[in-house]
Amino acid sequence: MVELRVRWHGAMAEIPAEQFQGLLQQATPAGEQPLPFYTWSWLHALEASGSIAPNQGWQPCHLGLWRDDSLVALAPLYLKGHSYGEFVFDQSFAQLAGQMGLRYYPKLLGMSPVSPVQGYRFLIGPNEDGRALTTLLFQHIEAFCQKQRLLSCNFLYVDPAFAREAQGCGWSLWLNEQSEWTNPGFKTFADYLATFNANQRRNIRRERKAVAEAGLTVTPLTGEAIPASLMERMYGFYAQHCSRWGPWGSKYLSAEFFSSAADQFCSHVVLFSAHTGDPLSPVAMSMCVHNDTQLWGRYWGSDVEIDHLHFEVCYYAPLEWAIQRGLRSFDPGAGGRHKKRRGFMAQPRTSVHRWFEPRFAAILQEWLPGANQELLAEIEAINADLPFTSAYDPSQLLQASPDIDLSQSP
Repeated sequence: MVELRVRWHGAMAEIPAEQFQGLLQQATPAGEQPLPFYTWSWLHALEASGSIAPNQGWQPCHLGLWRDDSLVALAPLYLKGHSYGEFVFDQSFAQLAGQMGLRYYPKLLGMSPVSPVQGYRFLIGPNEDGRALTTLLFQHIEAFCQKQRLLSCNFLYVDPAFAREAQGCGWSLWLNEQSEWTNPGFKTFADYLATFNANQRRNIRRERKAVAEAGLTVTPLTGEAIPASLMERMYGFYAQHCSRWGPWGSKYLSAEFFSSAADQFCSHVVLFSAHTGDPLSPVAMSMCVHNDTQLWGRYWGSDVEIDHLHFEVCYYAPLEWAIQRGLRSFDPGAGGRHKKRRGFMAQPRTSVHRWFEPRFAAILQEWLPGANQELLAEIEAINADLPFTSAYDPSQLLQASPDIDLSQSP
């Protein structure tokens, strides 16, 4: 057998798109589409647009295993100089490191940048020993971190199966919470409304009516119905919204990335345009991403201040669109307890960590089991307080905790 070669790649452009996509398809369950956020086109567009680049605190550092000219395994990775754009908040870890006289940054990170979307895993080729190559990738990552004197490596929003593999290799798991709506088989928006108690049904109807009475219509636009000029307009809304929050605005993406979206993956983009007559002349708009089964909310912005417009453009119109198409879930994005009032349930998300300084690792590994159990209890409390009718039992929609032991450290 030809010996495997290890290569570290400083850009997604160094990795052949066809080979990358072949590995990704192998990692995708049969009959399903790959998640858009983990495709070569998406990750390359982030880098080529300057959104994910060293001067933004993201240094691409992808680990590939090669047999001759064939890519047989890949771990998309980034060296990070900060914790922005991750949505798994480890600033308290950075503070602890400082108190111990340790350097927290840079750190090694695996995720789809600035996209808190569950699904990260190593990509392994067909007819390969997946367990052996997974172990080998972990070993090379650990050796790299120790050679570079990095304090940690972190994989965020991981696929549940990857979490089990990582724990088997001695990595630590940290649970966080995220909102998600899961479709039990609704056919209409009225089916969705019927799950709420009478008071919340009135509230949702009132919020939608307020937008309509303001003279606005929300129209979904997909595929070829999205001209490049509208993606430019979407960038303007995104930048404007981020600017309202000052240094906490989370403006990570460049105008070039939105242009790339119009060219490269418009088939996965749906824009919800709020307008007074022409959908191509919006006064507010949200951008979502979808595949055949799932919808993800990403960005929005508005030129007008209208009560409940955000809820309509970012939640209700996308929910209605998802129901009409029989999608199974809608992830509205990070943050916002107000999502719970609209039927988005709290779900656990797993991140995977390794710390390479023994004292630092011991402190966090002692803390993690209790923190994970507290998070699960918090999720249970949040979901017990959702405004559903007593006749509606959403328990079957809850994702089970990962099939992993959260009571012990590695």
